[in-house]
Amino acid sequence: MNEDLRAKIESACVTAVVMFLIFLIMWYIYIDASVQKEEEGIEVSFGDSDTGGGMPDGLLAASTQPTPPTAPPPPSTPSDNDLMTQEDESAAALRQEQEKKHKEKEKALQEERRKKKEQEAREKAEREAKEKALAEKQAKEQAAMDKANQLGALFGNTDSPEGGNGSDRESASSGTKGNPLGHGSSGGNSWSLDGRGIRGELPKPSTNFKQEGTVKVAITVDKEGNVIAAKAIGGTISDETTRQLAVKAAMKAKFTDTDRPDKQMGTITYTFKFK
Repeated sequence: MNEDLRAKIESACVTAVVMFLIFLIMWYIYIDASVQKEEEGIEVSFGDSDTGGGMPDGLLAASTQPTPPTAPPPPSTPSDNDLMTQEDESAAALRQEQEKKHKEKEKALQEERRKKKEQEAREKAEREAKEKALAEKQAKEQAAMDKANQLGALFGNTDSPEGGNGSDRESASSGTKGNPLGHGSSGGNSWSLDGRGIRGELPKPSTNFKQEGTVKVAITVDKEGNVIAAKAIGGTISDETTRQLAVKAAMKAKFTDTDRPDKQMGTITYTFKFK
């Protein structure tokens, strides 16, 4: 066993010595071939030497050899960061598109609301203009009727088909004294309707009113004497609840009938006083 170990050690030593000698020989050859003794003086090259260009043959040959083509780099695989960046950009683009659609929808809704308000304002203005025109027309008609009644009273006659003064005579249609044809009063309230008499008395409004004063109501009466339309057009009371009480009472009034085929317009004036 010891002999085997000794033989292995000797073989290793011999191998190491041989390798070292080979290394020394190669190193000496390389140094001797590459290092040349420099001569004194200036070296001038006339170009007739194989190395006149100042470049060794080996290096010159190496420099003239074509450069092998470079293989194209392999396609890069997107990393997780690149995928995250792409997802963030897609989400941002989607969010911007949604915000744009939301703004457009909101703008359309605002435009629709604006148009609706303008339409309501126009309808309100038209309605108020019609009501004002109707009130003016009724006021003119009432003024004309009042003027005619005053002229009739001045000359001692009325619009009654039967003739007479109409103030103390019984109406042929109503059978009620004290109600002349064309105008009259009842219970502190007055009415005016050309050529008509009142049946009974004027209906009184409810006592649940809030202001004292008067409410003038324009009425439209059919040929049978029924009030088919009424609207508050004047007076000293501005409270709408009280004015509506007068309108409701006027709708219950009954007048004498007539042979006129069309409807008639007149007025009823209610007086409200606290007891």
